[in-house]
Amino acid sequence: MTRLLARAVFFGLFRFRIDVEGREALPTTGGYLLVAAAHRGWMDPFVVMQALPPEPRAWFLGSGPSTFTSRWREWLIRTLGGLLPVWRGGLGVEGHVRSARAVVGAGGVFVQMPEGTVNGPVGTIGPFRPGAALIALRIGAPIVPLAMAGTEELYVGRRMAVRILPPTTIEELVGDAWPGAPPDPDTRAELELARLASEALADRLRPAVEALHRGTIDSPGRPRRLRRWLTWLFLGPGPLEHRPSLPPDPG
Repeated sequence: MTRLLARAVFFGLFRFRIDVEGREALPTTGGYLLVAAAHRGWMDPFVVMQALPPEPRAWFLGSGPSTFTSRWREWLIRTLGGLLPVWRGGLGVEGHVRSARAVVGAGGVFVQMPEGTVNGPVGTIGPFRPGAALIALRIGAPIVPLAMAGTEELYVGRRMAVRILPPTTIEELVGDAWPGAPPDPDTRAELELARLASEALADRLRPAVEALHRGTIDSPGRPRRLRRWLTWLFLGPGPLEHRPSLPPDPG
């Protein structure tokens, strides 16, 4: 019912359009990690859910302070579920590892956006934090990279795009650097492998995000109705810095 209501609002009322490529690359069952970029706005989790089937359910690791900014939003999230909140100064990575292991073990999809912020360059990805790779390293689950574009600015009729890339593993991402077995937790060797895996994931997602972005650019003269209201609809207070990084498509 929630998905139907969201589709009615997003695709009927606001006339958003989300083009999805690569659904055939998704595992036929759950039990995997999904790493999504570029993360540029509140619409990103809904874009991911549009790309995934209703079941198995997706659970998002997301910022608590950015989400629980009002009573009605807190009530909505607690009622619907699907969010595993992150609080600064709260749980360390082991708490998130336990959450990921529980979701994956139950056949769900554990979704992370490793940029960790909606602020970043338009049309490409920003630096990845190593937490997503570290979680993948500790639980040993498959990783599905997902590229998305067009969410940095929202208005009536906005075009967005998603491309699901083939699943991979930590061993494949780090290649010859794989030591044959996961290093001990909380060691320099573990952090170095997580860093290498994060860089490899970024290298896979970057060209896909850049290609998708060019297909979401509207002409300067196109009306952008409700742009400010829609862009900020579910974002908490604070700066929103989207620096252009790619030249507009002349076409």
